[in-house]
Amino acid sequence: MRKPAAEFIGALFLVFTITATVLSNAALAPLAIGAALMVMVYAGGHVSGAHFNPAVTLSVLVRGRIKGGEATGYVVAQVAGGVVGALAGRWVVDPDEVTAVSLSGRQLGAALVAEVLVTFMLAYVVLNVATSRDHPHNSFYGLAIGFTVLVGAVAVGGISGGAFNPAVAVGGSVAGLFSWSSLWVYLVAQGVGGALAGFVFLALNPHERETPQAEPDTVVHDVEAAGAEAPAQT
Repeated sequence: MRKPAAEFIGALFLVFTITATVLSNAALAPLAIGAALMVMVYAGGHVSGAHFNPAVTLSVLVRGRIKGGEATGYVVAQVAGGVVGALAGRWVVDPDEVTAVSLSGRQLGAALVAEVLVTFMLAYVVLNVATSRDHPHNSFYGLAIGFTVLVGAVAVGGISGGAFNPAVAVGGSVAGLFSWSSLWVYLVAQGVGGALAGFVFLALNPHERETPQAEPDTVVHDVEAAGAEAPAQT
């Protein structure tokens, strides 16, 4: 249960930060959200690989670094953590009125494309900085992952709401940030983006297709396998 627990905690604080900053209209919301993901990645990477995102878990599954049963446990923990984080954020910051993001018409198509692209970017970055054998002991993985979310939030947050994560989409719907009628757009787009990132990673890195048996099934990197004190990676 260590790994799902770490995924639950990471998703909880990510979605709590999103909910609290959005509901309070914080000017630096994208920066706070990216930083929250960054610190939780560094905190939980050595335990679970710090996905905190079902789309990332899907990309890691396609990449071949996690098994189906374990991936299912990750997704359940991530969504549960997102719901708890959303409820906590809504309780702490309870505005009189909340306008949920509701997608329709051209905005729906634009949001779909935006969520596919940025979710792909996020999962693609995770796979390259945190699972590639070409970066066995890097210390920048958390920064790269957190800044990817920051970039996406600034670039398309006003178009799609900037979820890039099914746990965020579900949690955000619970908190009233997203319309339930639009949830399918996020789930479809993020699933496509995550899966596509896994396939593209393998296409560009064919030497990564065969995972040595000595490596762990999650995305925790060779640092942990070697017994080093440096933090393991997502």
